[in-house]
Amino acid sequence: MGLSCADAASRLRVVDQSYRSRALAVDLGLGLLVVVVVGVAVAADLEDRRPGPSAYLLVLGFGALMLVRRRRPVVTLLATAALLIGYYALGHPAIGLAVPVAAALYSAAEHGRACWAVGTAAALLTVSVVFRVREGDDLALLFGYELASSAGLMAAVIALGDGVRSRRGWRAELRRQAAAAAAEREREASRRVEQERLRIARELHDVLAHTLSVVTLHTDVAREALEDDGPDLPAARHALAAVRTAAGGASRELRTTVTLLRAPGDGDDGPVPGLDQLDRLVQAAVDGGVRVRVDSDAVPADLPAVADATAFRIVQESLTNVVRHTRARTATVAVHQDADALTVRVDDDGRGRPGVRPAEGYGLAGMRERAVLLGGSLEAGPGDRGWVVEAVLPLGGQE
Repeated sequence: MGLSCADAASRLRVVDQSYRSRALAVDLGLGLLVVVVVGVAVAADLEDRRPGPSAYLLVLGFGALMLVRRRRPVVTLLATAALLIGYYALGHPAIGLAVPVAAALYSAAEHGRACWAVGTAAALLTVSVVFRVREGDDLALLFGYELASSAGLMAAVIALGDGVRSRRGWRAELRRQAAAAAAEREREASRRVEQERLRIARELHDVLAHTLSVVTLHTDVAREALEDDGPDLPAARHALAAVRTAAGGASRELRTTVTLLRAPGDGDDGPVPGLDQLDRLVQAAVDGGVRVRVDSDAVPADLPAVADATAFRIVQESLTNVVRHTRARTATVAVHQDADALTVRVDDDGRGRPGVRPAEGYGLAGMRERAVLLGGSLEAGPGDRGWVVEAVLPLGGQE
C-alpha cells in the first residue's frame, strides 16, 4: 500500500531529525576531545609559565568551534588559526601547532576545502618558524624535529579528511549509478511491455478484422439468399461454409496467440502463419467478390520466420481493406524476393483516386509498425487505378 504525501513528508522529517541529532552528537564529541587534548597540553606546562584562566578560555574556544565546522568549515579553520596565534601572543605555554588545529584542518578537507586547509597549515608553519628563529631557538631542533612533526601531523589530518570526502563521494556516485541502472531497467521493462502490447494488438486486429470481414460479407450473402421471395439454398450453404471456415481459422490463430501469452518460453511457439498460406487469403477475398491475381516468386523454405509472418499479415490486412473499404472488382498480390529484401505489393481498382488519402486506421498503422520493426518500410496510398500498399522487408543478408 503506497504512502501518502503527508506520510512521506513525515518520514523525511524523522530521517532529517535523526541525521541532525547524530551529527550534533559527533560534533559535541569532537569538541570535547579537542578541549581535553589541548587542555592537557596546556596543563602540562612544560615551560613553567603557569597558564591563567584566559588560556583555558581559549581552549574552550577551540572546542566550541567544532559545533559550526559542518556549516562553516573555512570560518572554523580561520577562527581556530586566529585563536592559536592569539594564544601564543598572550604568552601562554607552548602546545604545538598541529594539535590545536588538527580537527579544523580535518573538517575543512572533509568538506572539500583542502586548498584552504593546506594554505592555512603552511601559513601557520611559516609564522611559527619565523618567530622562533627570531627568538633564537635551536635550528636543529626546530627544523629537524618540531617542524617535521607538526607538518607531518597536519598533512596526515588533511589527507584523512580529503580521503573521507572522496570515499563519501564515491559511495554517493555508486548509489546514483545504482539508481540510474534501476531506472534504466524499469524503462527497458516498460518499453518491452509496450512493444508486447502493440504486438498483441496487431495480431488480434489482423486476425479479427480479416475474419469478421469475411463473416460479415458471407452473412449478408446468406441472408439475401434466404429471403422468402427467392431462396437460393446452394449460395446460402456456400456462404455459411465460408463463415465456418473463417471462424475456425480465427479460432485456431487466437488459440495459438493465447497459448503463447500463457506459457512463454516453453519452446513450443505453435504454428505461425506465413506466405505458404497465401492461397487461403486469396480465397477469402475471392469469396468476398474480388478477383485476385497472384504474381509471386516461389517462397523459399528458409525464409526468416518473422519476415514470412510479417508479409502474411500485410497481405491479409491489405486484402481485408480491399474487401471492406475499396469496392474493388480486382486486386493484384505481388510477392518478390531478391538477395536482401522481400517486397510485398497489393493494389486494386477501387476507390484509391489520386489526391485522396483516407484517415489511417489501426490496420495500416499496424502494417507499418511490423515493417519498421524489421528495419523495412511500408507505403500506402492512391495508385494509378486504385489503392496501393507496398512493403519492403529486409532479410538480413540472407542469400
